[in-house]
Parts: sequence; structure tokens; C-alpha cells
Amino acid sequence: MHIENNILKHYLKDVYFITGTAYAGKSTAAKLLAERYGMILCGENYFLEVSDEVADPAIQPDLCYRRTMKDWQEFVHRSPEEYERWIYASGREAAGFEVAELIRRSAGGRVIVDTNIPLDILREISDYDHVAVMLSPQSMSVERFFDRSDPEKRFLLDVINESEDPEKVMANYRAGLARINSREHYDEFANSGFFTLVREDSDADTRDEVCRALAKHFGLEE
Repeated sequence: MHIENNILKHYLKDVYFITGTAYAGKSTAAKLLAERYGMILCGENYFLEVSDEVADPAIQPDLCYRRTMKDWQEFVHRSPEEYERWIYASGREAAGFEVAELIRRSAGGRVIVDTNIPLDILREISDYDHVAVMLSPQSMSVERFFDRSDPEKRFLLDVINESEDPEKVMANYRAGLARINSREHYDEFANSGFFTLVREDSDADTRDEVCRALAKHFGLEE
């Protein structure tokens, strides 16, 4: 069964997408918009509860990797090239789960989502004023990746620190992050044609400024 993009766009008319690189402030911006404008928040990996149950290794092998891998040491020991490939392939496999979940949740009101849906799909299922790209320099997204306190990153840091050679494993993992946030991928986002905000200073508190800019772009102000 195939659902045409004009149908999906209609059912996603109350969904607003934020995408981009790591450490650009996407999660924070989505939370602020949800709080200030009474939107339904779909944070990072919001669809995993469903995809972890439904995904089929024969159809979504990369989404199922965490089920099929030997252990978490295998996860952090993968080559940078494989990690990059897996990240973007998983985002594409997850797009169907995201779209289905967003249609379901938007029945309850406007939704703001921190998404990994690929840009080519977003162009087909949404409009310019419903999508925003947030970017950060590669150095920031790589060097400060583990500065956050969210459970997923704390867990990965523990796994790395428990390996036989933590420094080597950390260097390998950061090399993967660098590939994920490479200039090539950065330019793909920057040249996407969507509204774009760039985070240049990791220390300055620009949350209000960013939130206002996004709200204006999304047309959320009454």
C-alpha cells in the first residue's frame, strides 16, 4: 500500500518539524515552543516505543540493530563509516513510524517534533512554513556531544568508559560523530531551502531569541 504525499501533507497540516545537526538546540527549542504555545511535544526518538515493538529486521534492519547486536561494546566499537551509514539509514527507516505517529498525535492539536525524517521526504510531506533547520558547527556537535545530561548520552559514556581502552574507543566514537556532522551533511541542511537558524555560540543563552524566531516562522503568534 502506498499513500500519496498530498494525503500525508493534509493529515500533517498541524505538525511542525525541527531538524538539523547535533547540539544545535533542537530539543530545547521544541520544548519551549510546546510550553509557550500549548503544542504537543514529540521529542527526540519519540517513536521508539512503537518501532521497538513493530520493526522487522527483514524490513527495517538498521532500526533493529540494537536488538541484533552482540552487546553495547559492539555498538561503540563500530567504524566511523558504519556509524554514519547506520544513523542516516535508521532515520530513513524510521520515517514511516514517525509519520504514522505524528498523524495519530496531531489529532489532539498542533505538534512540534524534533525529527530525523530525511530532507527529501520533508519536502514531499510538509511545507516551508512547517519546517525549520537548526545547525551548529561540527566542532560544537562533536566536542560537546557528551556535555548533556540526558540518559542516553550518559549511558553511552558509561559504556565507553567501561571498555578496555576508553580513550581509543572515545576517539573512534567522536570520529563517527564528526562524519555524521560533516561539512557535506551540514551543507545539505544549509542548502535545503528550508528556514535555517545557526548556533554560533554554545555559551550564550539564545533560547528566547530562537523561540521567537521559530514561532514567527511557524506562524504560531496569534
